[in-house]
Amino acid sequence: MVARARSIRCAPWVALAALLGLPPLVSAWLSPAGVPQGWLLACLAQAATMIVFALSYNLLLGETGLLSFGHAAPAGLGALVAAQAFNHYAIPLPLLPLAGGVAGAAVGVVIALVAARRAGTAFAMITLGLGELVAAAAWALPDWFGGEAGVAIDRASGPVISTVSTVASVTAWTFGPDRQAYWVIAVWCLVASAAIYVLSRAPFVRLANAVRDNPVRAAALGASPARVRAAMIVLAAGFAGVAGTLTLINVELAAAESVGMMRSAAVLIATVTGGTASFFGPVLGALVWVAFSVGVASVSRAWMLYVGLFFVVVVLAAPDGLAGLMARQRAALARHGWRHCGAYWTMATLAASCGALALVLAVQWAYALRFGNDDPGAWLGTLPARAAAGLAVTIVASTIVAVWAGCRARRAVRALERLERLDRSERLEPLEPLEPLDPRKEAP
Repeated sequence: MVARARSIRCAPWVALAALLGLPPLVSAWLSPAGVPQGWLLACLAQAATMIVFALSYNLLLGETGLLSFGHAAPAGLGALVAAQAFNHYAIPLPLLPLAGGVAGAAVGVVIALVAARRAGTAFAMITLGLGELVAAAAWALPDWFGGEAGVAIDRASGPVISTVSTVASVTAWTFGPDRQAYWVIAVWCLVASAAIYVLSRAPFVRLANAVRDNPVRAAALGASPARVRAAMIVLAAGFAGVAGTLTLINVELAAAESVGMMRSAAVLIATVTGGTASFFGPVLGALVWVAFSVGVASVSRAWMLYVGLFFVVVVLAAPDGLAGLMARQRAALARHGWRHCGAYWTMATLAASCGALALVLAVQWAYALRFGNDDPGAWLGTLPARAAAGLAVTIVASTIVAVWAGCRARRAVRALERLERLDRSERLEPLEPLEPLDPRKEAP
């Protein structure tokens, strides 16, 4: 039983390591040149960077209950300081995220001095203002931020690290090739994720949970909510600086856009989509975000529309995120078995598939008619009349099937709820009736 619980706890870590390590190795093995595909390394590097960024944001949102709209500021400024340090000093590239993390933590100290005494809406508005302030400064100070061009680095210009691969050969790590830079990013992703995991299990973060749930009671016990929030802001900003530096290593550029609202919104969407209650929820949300921003964006101009709709659906259907939804379904399976859960899952999958098909066809058709040859799906705008009528019928039919399957899925959910209430009532033991009091009996 103990071994099984330990294997369950280790399974997500093994999956994360396999996700970052196996695809490049398989791609290199299948390639005649023995080199992984460049697009694969770019996608995995973005995923690794976003994982660290989302986990750092969850230290604020999930652990401390602080909604920040300016989390891109420490990440972008940390990457900027790391780029300036790399260009002026002989810093080995594998140690560059440390410089970015220290710079991000320094930015977090400034944010904490301004916003740590507030929570809720006030904290969110303060971070929004600070984020816009940093974004405006990025364009107003081109000598430091680089202006539109940003601050570029050359990975191969740093110190070379030599390793002995075999008895007769020595491998020189210049970090110029993408595969060498990727392994630095992958290792730092695992190290930073493990550090955040250990930190999230520390007693101090449990104190942050208490401040999140009831700051008045935490203060009555002797803890200072402002100091706890300040410490968590600094820690989250430090890991955000590490994530920003990993982006710098990947693209060799610290751009002014990296401190803007768009990146803060991206990490917010990724974290909430995955789920803040589970440690690996932000990891799942980061992978979903990369799937949209890289995979869907490569074939459709409407990828941001799909991200927004998906985010709204997740918030409405699963407020605890995809990780929470998976945990609830796993618990339902353990209580009721495949027989009762299968009907709901089948109908829900059918409703989601047909609804997504109808939405994608309608959106891509509209974009093709609007943008013409500039859209990847421009062929939808040039369909003959009969084919266009068939496409419209397909959209309507898919919508009808989605609505019907959704109603059946909701009915199956109600059946599961009734079954759960019945099981709960059967587990409750009936109370023994009390003997009626006899007024003629007097106490001695």
